[in-house]
Amino acid sequence: MTVQTIPRLERNTLQTAFILTRRELRDSLRDWRILTPIFILTLLFPFLMDFTSRWATNWVSQFTDPILVERINPFLLMVVGFFPISFSLIIALESFVGEKERNSIEPILSMPVSDLELYLGKMLSSLLLPVLAAYLGITVFLVMRLSTSPPWIPPLELTVLVFMLTFAEALVMVSGAVVISSQTTSVRAANLLASFIIVPMALLIQLESVVMFYAEYRALWWFVAGLLVVDLILVRMGIRTFNREDILSKELDELSLKSVGRDFLGYFLRPPELAARHGDRQSARFNLLRIYRHDIPLLLREQLLPLGVVLITAVVAAILGAMVAPYFPIPRDAFPLHEISADTFANIEKVRLLLKIDTSYIFFNNLRVMILAGFVSVLTFGSLVLFLTLINMGLVSFLITQVVMLGYNPWLFVIAFILPHGILELPVVFIGMTFALRMGAGLVSPPAGLDVGQGLILTTANFVKILIFLVLPVLLVAAFIEANITPQLVLAVYAGG
Repeated sequence: MTVQTIPRLERNTLQTAFILTRRELRDSLRDWRILTPIFILTLLFPFLMDFTSRWATNWVSQFTDPILVERINPFLLMVVGFFPISFSLIIALESFVGEKERNSIEPILSMPVSDLELYLGKMLSSLLLPVLAAYLGITVFLVMRLSTSPPWIPPLELTVLVFMLTFAEALVMVSGAVVISSQTTSVRAANLLASFIIVPMALLIQLESVVMFYAEYRALWWFVAGLLVVDLILVRMGIRTFNREDILSKELDELSLKSVGRDFLGYFLRPPELAARHGDRQSARFNLLRIYRHDIPLLLREQLLPLGVVLITAVVAAILGAMVAPYFPIPRDAFPLHEISADTFANIEKVRLLLKIDTSYIFFNNLRVMILAGFVSVLTFGSLVLFLTLINMGLVSFLITQVVMLGYNPWLFVIAFILPHGILELPVVFIGMTFALRMGAGLVSPPAGLDVGQGLILTTANFVKILIFLVLPVLLVAAFIEANITPQLVLAVYAGG
């Protein structure tokens, strides 16, 4: 089924979505199973946190610096806001699959509204009630802390950040849960998959609490920015993958390894332009000459956009590495280019700049990095692939800048240490990162004509094809050069220098 492009958010679209939102909110307000826990967490939980704050203040002040007592209140303020929005996850998980189990999904999906309007209506209805409850709970807690003696008045920046973090976290959980609800066939399956949302959010709360205890509130703006980026990714993913016909046609969540293996093998063996032809056995044949003459060039042309993203990330990393280097100068005796001699490589343990100089060690280390990139890409929608690129290129730029700061010739350093193997290694690493990035991005934007699962299998097959027939052979040659030719060139340039 062809994946439709994202329609423009027009005024009529938003008006229809708000009508659906009001309908869903009325249904939620009639359900005591939703209202009771939200009411408890909104009005009673702030009293519990206030009691905890008073008790902690009296107890901790007897043994430690009073400043630690002041750091408890921002943490409790954040917790008061987080617990009510946790119910947004439950409401969102019920949005589609719950209606399907209650046999009430058909009237909703038969309404004369677009998929976008229906999706936005469900998402907003799942978001508004918990967010309003969280804001009310935060307000109640602030009023109670203002009435204490002495009163606790949080900084304006912290107050704004807590409200923004609460909304951003709620939107992340809702947008992710709505995607899960629209792609599963039972509430049980949706609840199991919800762990992929609640566990990262719990870890994020822990990181935020560390920042609050150190009172580095400005760092929380980065959390807000990161959450908003994730929000955009998940909302776009939900809009692109939502299809009411699929919701009605799915009857059972069944994982068939045989079917997955058959699809993967077909995508791997067929030419890229024929990959979606599941019944075409003629094209699903291994042809090594065709792979090198046709498949790989075509796949590279198809991935020009993600390749551009990876290259831009590499350039940004190089700039950041050069900017950071002056703040962390390396002592001259820890970077002994002037001491390199013929005896240096005879006793490799004393060399501080190089890893173990062995072809197999270097090759398998690079292979692990490429496999890790593909794995984390699926878990993070491709974002950690860019982070790995940022770290690797930033480190190279950092070292080159250190060479300049120590008075060495950077061009000689590049020619001796990087260029011999890097001229082969860096391009294929960028290509491998590109196809790993496409795996994660395929979850947000599946290839045309495929659903999320099929798109993941196709992008994984393309990644494996590029890895086996292009990246690994070149990395093996580069590893041999790095282990056998680069050291000799280093000696030729620096021995006796």
